[in-house]
Amino acid sequence: MAGVLLLAALYAAANYATLPPPLPSHLATIAAWKPSEAWLYDRDGRLLDSSRVDFAARRLAWVPLDKVAPDAVTALVAAEDKRFRAHHGIDWWSVAGSLRDRVEGERTRGASTLSMQVAAYLAPDLAMPGARGWLDKLRQMRAGAALERAWSKDEILEAYLNLAGFRGEAQGIGAAALGLLGKTPAALTRDDGLMLAALLPNPRAGAEEVARRACALAREKDCIRFAAAAASMLGPARSLALDPGLAPHLANRLLAQPGLKVATTIDANVQRLAIRALRRQLQGLGGTRARDGAVVVAENATGEILAWVGGIGGASTAPFVDGAASYRQAGSTLKPFLYALGLEKGYLTPASILDDSPVQLDTASGLYVPQNYDRAFKGPVSARAALAGSLNVPAVRTLLLTGVEPFRDRLWDTGYRGLTQDGDYYGYSLALGSAEVTLIEQVAAYRSLALGGRWSPLQVRKGAANEAARATTTPQAAWLVADMLADPNARAGTFGMESALRLPFWAAVKTGTSKAMRDNWCIGFSDRFTVGVWVGNLEGDPMRAVSGTSGAAPVWRDVMMALHAARPGRAPAMPRGIEARQVRFEAGIEQPRREYFLAGTGMSRVAAAPALARRAKIVSPVSGSVYAIDPDIPIDRQRMMIAVAGEVTGHRLELDGRELGAADARPMVLAGPGRHRLRLVAPSGRAVDQVLFTVR
Repeated sequence: MAGVLLLAALYAAANYATLPPPLPSHLATIAAWKPSEAWLYDRDGRLLDSSRVDFAARRLAWVPLDKVAPDAVTALVAAEDKRFRAHHGIDWWSVAGSLRDRVEGERTRGASTLSMQVAAYLAPDLAMPGARGWLDKLRQMRAGAALERAWSKDEILEAYLNLAGFRGEAQGIGAAALGLLGKTPAALTRDDGLMLAALLPNPRAGAEEVARRACALAREKDCIRFAAAAASMLGPARSLALDPGLAPHLANRLLAQPGLKVATTIDANVQRLAIRALRRQLQGLGGTRARDGAVVVAENATGEILAWVGGIGGASTAPFVDGAASYRQAGSTLKPFLYALGLEKGYLTPASILDDSPVQLDTASGLYVPQNYDRAFKGPVSARAALAGSLNVPAVRTLLLTGVEPFRDRLWDTGYRGLTQDGDYYGYSLALGSAEVTLIEQVAAYRSLALGGRWSPLQVRKGAANEAARATTTPQAAWLVADMLADPNARAGTFGMESALRLPFWAAVKTGTSKAMRDNWCIGFSDRFTVGVWVGNLEGDPMRAVSGTSGAAPVWRDVMMALHAARPGRAPAMPRGIEARQVRFEAGIEQPRREYFLAGTGMSRVAAAPALARRAKIVSPVSGSVYAIDPDIPIDRQRMMIAVAGEVTGHRLELDGRELGAADARPMVLAGPGRHRLRLVAPSGRAVDQVLFTVR
């Protein structure tokens, strides 16, 4: 009786010691599977890019058994568990062979079945380091048998193919096939299956060992092909060969969780053509001139982004920075919104004359002296020619009309959210684009002009709710600005008649170059698309020998031409509230033309205001100027010329109460160190203007 009790106790102890852990169901295993990757798709479900999110192991999506090539599966099963379909979780023939080898003192063979290995993957404590005792083995065998009772053979095989570690961090047939062989699991061959099976006993094995084992599994004498295949498979780390890598910057922005699948509004075809155009241009410029660029394409009607190219790598020293979303100085690209504000308020018409001549403005930080890109001045020009030709001084004079703060507010309303300071912070340089903007903001803003002055944010996630568009300027002002930007004759004085900005169909476009040639922009739109291009160096160093039409503009042209290959762009319909007039310019300022005006502001004859119509004022020196006496120059050679403007007949000048003579004589004066007051006095004796300046 005592013996029976002892045997029962021993059995109970052994049963408890070898009791396997509870195992999840097949469905629960799939539900718990967490890929290390996340995937980005275009508007038609085509893969754009993927991003590694979890770095613990390289796992792709769970691969169903019927998505793995049968020949490869057969090769893997034959190598790992040739009686898999016949046993019930424990291969007793293999167990017996292993015991015999142990008794005879030979190297023991592994007796683990696929079922036992899957059980160990599902319950890692079954295969913990040091778990080599006979109780541990019995526990694994019981777990394999339990799994066979709960799962089908195909479910076990499918789980094995997904859970097995093949090489390094590559877990599962999906990661192994793509990362090691550059194929999908469905495209694997028998030889591929043999190569992967050869890795399983020792995933860190070298190419020679893997080739030798694959050849043995194939039972062939000629193993040359396996040697070559193993060397290729285990060569320098592969990327996932079937990942097109079309939108890495957007993928990094949107793919934040493992297993995430994000559908976007991107069109893979448009993305590719934008990449090609940008790569071709940057290769042509060369890394010593410009290393980086970005392209964004949006559909006007929907606001959906069709291409988001944050960079192409190449010679870039900052390839992971997203050029499409980086804040850069805007240059002249903000001018259309300044002129739209002036037109809307009635301060300007496209035919209004603006003076493109030197000007000095007194600011809190000193004198502001704007200059044009070519450092030349064109004299009186129309607002149309000033905007289309991107002249700086007329833009600053327009800002004097509108005011800096209203212009800053208009830019904020148009989506430029980098302008977080008030108008005084930016000053008059805001007219020339001293603020920082992103390419995404630029495309959204220019799209608002294409839509008659209505702005809404762009969309890049497919199916995202659209924000209602809001009016930022009047349809009339937006149409006039678009017409000015689309006028090749108006821009000819600056860019010539055959620049990259001229297309064989209607399109409005504006270039911009920031201070010290650090950024080059080209933004424009047709009736259907808005395209923005930025070229520069993401690290902020200046470009060399790159201008507005030689940097970003050729990319813009290539993309626009490709987008409109089937149907050219069409000019937008003229809105109500616009009138057309034939305009003649006096003194040959510009050629006669048909011009457009807000209703009620049209004119047929334009002339510069005569001196008699202009207020008498002191032009130089500018109030607040500080001059320094140079000790190396004779003092009598350091006289200052006084310049005045307007009708000054009969007026005289006074310096510190001392009369200098007639104002129209443009006297030269010598002012000593100290603070001075210069007054312009009318014939009546009344001072009509005065400036204060300092000499040191």
